[in-house]
Amino acid sequence: MTQTTRDLPFVVAGPILRRVLPDQMVLWLVTSQPLKACFKLFRDDALLADLYIGQITKTVKVGDFAYINLIDYKAADPLPENCFLSYDLECEVSGERLGLKTLLPHLCYGDAPRPSFVLKTKIDQVLHGSCRKPHYASEDGLLRVDEQLAASDGNPEERAALLMMSGDQIYADDVAGPMLSAIHQAIELLGLDSELIAGATVRDSHELFKSEHCYYEREELLPHTEANQALQDRFFGGAKKPIFTADTAHNHLITLSEVLAMYFLVWSPQLWPFIKLSIHDVSDEHADLYLSEQREIEIFAQGLERVQRSLAHLPVYMIFDDHDVTDDWNLTRGWEEAAYEHPFSRSIIGNALIGYWLCQGWGNDPDKFPANWCSALEQSAEQENGLPRDQLITEVLEFEHWNYALPTSPKLVVLDTRTKRWWSESSLSKPSGLMDWEALSELQQDLMGEHSVLLVSPAPIYGMKLIETVQRVFTFFGHALTVDAENWMAHAGSANVILNIFRHRKTPQNFVILSGDVHYSFVYDVKIRFRKNSPDIWQITCSGLKNEFPDKLLKLFDRLNRWLYGSRSPLNWLTKRRRMQIRSRIPDNDPKNRVLNASGIGRVYLNDEGEPIQVSVLTAQGGEVGFPKRAKAK
Repeated sequence: MTQTTRDLPFVVAGPILRRVLPDQMVLWLVTSQPLKACFKLFRDDALLADLYIGQITKTVKVGDFAYINLIDYKAADPLPENCFLSYDLECEVSGERLGLKTLLPHLCYGDAPRPSFVLKTKIDQVLHGSCRKPHYASEDGLLRVDEQLAASDGNPEERAALLMMSGDQIYADDVAGPMLSAIHQAIELLGLDSELIAGATVRDSHELFKSEHCYYEREELLPHTEANQALQDRFFGGAKKPIFTADTAHNHLITLSEVLAMYFLVWSPQLWPFIKLSIHDVSDEHADLYLSEQREIEIFAQGLERVQRSLAHLPVYMIFDDHDVTDDWNLTRGWEEAAYEHPFSRSIIGNALIGYWLCQGWGNDPDKFPANWCSALEQSAEQENGLPRDQLITEVLEFEHWNYALPTSPKLVVLDTRTKRWWSESSLSKPSGLMDWEALSELQQDLMGEHSVLLVSPAPIYGMKLIETVQRVFTFFGHALTVDAENWMAHAGSANVILNIFRHRKTPQNFVILSGDVHYSFVYDVKIRFRKNSPDIWQITCSGLKNEFPDKLLKLFDRLNRWLYGSRSPLNWLTKRRRMQIRSRIPDNDPKNRVLNASGIGRVYLNDEGEPIQVSVLTAQGGEVGFPKRAKAK
């Protein structure tokens, strides 16, 4: 059935509150019609701003009924801090002017007339998390954010300064069958743009969606040649990973429309009433898996009103990790050469990165992104030969400014550990450094003169040594991809430079490192050995929002790690971190372990010096697990 705008909600996804500073406020939302609205900003009932959004909005049309809008308000006078501010969009819909609460009745807390937020340039509380897989069998950690916001509604001091989402906001490479079905229904509902597919056995997105291999068998859509076997294994084979139990990628997102539809579906509930999750175009062979995934997807969708509400009330910052694009993205030089030299895999990566720009990266720092990308994307939908899209993919793949910083106290510095990697010169199969020398040199300059810094590294800089050792052994035998050998210590060059940054006398006294990626949570207190005035370093890892590590395996690793790499173990002198003293904190729910294996959202309270005074995880099941500072051994 052909859709009309009357069939669809006006707001498709969002609003999500993004970059918020005294001179700037950014909103992201998706509408089914061109956005014609007045932006209004209030303190209590006093009007601080009232202007037509055409002056401050960039819009990209991505379908017949899909417009991605970024509202970038630049304040003439500094916005007030540490108090409640509220905003509204009075939208023209079918000849009426409707505010956000009318369009989205669940968006506000209690009797509030509008969504509210608190601007804080002194960061006193941070919520952070990563790794949100919709079909994982746990509750959604983002629901705890909504709970915290509801509890703090009357007190601005209780509001977190920001929510940091540090990677794997979507799993483009690990999609449940019911979610893929929902994605295709959303594409049809919104009339998202079709596209050509180069290098595959299907010509375009229409053929892809109608293919008998569309669900759970997408590896069959690759050309069947020996030259492409490596690509088939990388993108759809789900290579066996005996250490970390990798998921398969047989429903890997391919087109930009699929990527965009997934973002709309994981952040907002608006499209779900139109979605039917009954088995659709799935063979009997995959029916049982589909039904088991369907139960989890239905539970996930039920919480999206609360997710949408929380993301509208709290400044949200994001950075990618591999699953936002594809598993093991840029892990080795050999991986990069194989992936980017083939048009099919190149377009998969490019489409995912365009989707990241539109739905995540753009709102972090809008001024960084080239103005021509919006028009180039719209023009590519109008061309049959696909050339404008190819050129845009090239520009996006070559873009070098995904990292960003905020002029807060402490300064927030968010690292791009994916696109500027330090290749191994000795082997195609050895892991690349997470950042190259030039990027690390720029980082050091960003840190000079700061007393404290809040550093966001998607992968922990200080991880579990035993796991790093296992990865190192597999790498030695040429199997880095088998064990996801992505850690800061896997490449000698990047490891030495990042550790030297911590040792440099002109870099900050306090480093709080926020990380995710690993699907468990832990906290390390780090000091430099043999130095009187060592900086204080805290590695705080929270993962995942909706994902966990295999429990028995993690307990085994944790136990072996304590035995082999305890603070007094001589094995520590064989690691690249031998000049560092690392003490793990003990979660207060289990004194036998040093890690927490539970979906949830991390919370960190900071004092005026930028030191963490309270670290915990708000678990998705309810409750809070703290990581108290350990008393020094006598």
